[in-house]
Amino acid sequence: MNPVVPGDGELGSGQDEAPPEATVLRMLLGAQLRRLRETAGISAEKAGFEIRASRSKISRMETGRVGLKVRDVEDLLTLYGVTSAPQRAKVIALARRSRAPEWWAKYNDILPDWFETYLGLESAATSIRSFEMQFVPGLFQTEDYARAVTTLGHQAARFDEIERRVALRLKRQELLARAQPPRIWAVMDEAVLRRPVGGLPVMRAQLRHLVEAARMPRVTLQVVPFARGGHAGASGSFSILRFEERDLPDVVYIEQLTSAVYLDQRQDIEHYLEVVDQLSGEALTPADTTRFIERVAHET
Repeated sequence: MNPVVPGDGELGSGQDEAPPEATVLRMLLGAQLRRLRETAGISAEKAGFEIRASRSKISRMETGRVGLKVRDVEDLLTLYGVTSAPQRAKVIALARRSRAPEWWAKYNDILPDWFETYLGLESAATSIRSFEMQFVPGLFQTEDYARAVTTLGHQAARFDEIERRVALRLKRQELLARAQPPRIWAVMDEAVLRRPVGGLPVMRAQLRHLVEAARMPRVTLQVVPFARGGHAGASGSFSILRFEERDLPDVVYIEQLTSAVYLDQRQDIEHYLEVVDQLSGEALTPADTTRFIERVAHET
């Protein structure tokens, strides 16, 4: 992805950090509120007016992309006609639990809101399928490679800021070491392997790290070689995130220079799933991909 965005140029731990499920709780809460609103026949505009917010704010709340104030949840429940004390208590308790700070809160000074949303989705996903045109996927970047990519996108940044962005990226990678990590299936254009980001020694180490990553039990890596000609992913990089809870729709994530697009409509999801399936068919098999990466590393 483009170097100026933090999705491929960023990445700390502490006992006071919230577990990953805080994001899931927020998404589930949003889904519940959406169902209650629709059942009550109330528009998003009217719901927004009730809590002094916009329609788009209600949409972000219902998809779990922003935190929900307990007072706002109480007001919405009243608007939606939820009068049962036990039901209100259950929803409000969920709202309180969903407000626990996530581990990335300590990086708020360098973290834009639109990428904070992605971190929440990534931490909650059970599977992540992606296509990369330019850089090694962030979850598989070495420290030196991540530093080189981060510097490309933040050339005016101070050294300490660059290091914090690199630390953020490396922290993201801890989800790979969970007892139940997400299933990750990444397809890369050959250009990702050929572009010597950070110089040849850094790139050589990065390629060897990719070979090691490919051996992880829940990781599948594939490369679309130049020899295959044009391919279905020519329009750019993207990720598709899927969640275990039935209430949570799949999400397509597309990074831009200073923002990101999140798609969760079924027709959009199906289109991108078709594209990534086609890319997987055009790419080398996982076994051939590993051999291909090893050969490129030897040539680098």
